[in-house]
Amino acid sequence: MVERTEIITFKGNPLTLIGPEVKVGDTAPDFTVITNALKPATLADFSGKVLVIASVPSLDTPVCDMETRRFNTEATALGDDVKILTVSMDLPFAQARWCGAAGIEAVQTLSDHAQASFGENWGTLIKELRLLTRAVFVVGKDGKIAYVQYLKEVTEEPDYEAALKVVRELIG
Repeated sequence: MVERTEIITFKGNPLTLIGPEVKVGDTAPDFTVITNALKPATLADFSGKVLVIASVPSLDTPVCDMETRRFNTEATALGDDVKILTVSMDLPFAQARWCGAAGIEAVQTLSDHAQASFGENWGTLIKELRLLTRAVFVVGKDGKIAYVQYLKEVTEEPDYEAALKVVRELIG
């Protein structure tokens, strides 16, 4: 498995990412994750949609909470052609509890805890922590990566407007 160093930091401390760097123009890598209903989900389950995929360390942290709430708010204006997914290593039970408490209905949370296949295939698995780093991807209906942002500092919020601009262009 590819290991990438000098890519991200957590509170200023450098960490190692496992998996290849996903780039604009690439075919979106497949993954197998677990839904809050404890069912497996793969990339194919979301085909035909423009996808915003937010990779986050844990919904139970302030920045992940803010990010997921922001994407939930934005989702209502994007329409049925767009699906927003938040992937973390949180257990499905914790994700369901958090979504219920936060009133999250437009973003689907998915757990990568079992296989880490999203993290390994999308290059977001933090070796030292076995958590996912903060990243945002936009995938077009054609299955190609249209936008990528790996956050240099894990504790920072993504550039929402840049990702949403790409989404609007794809559904435009």
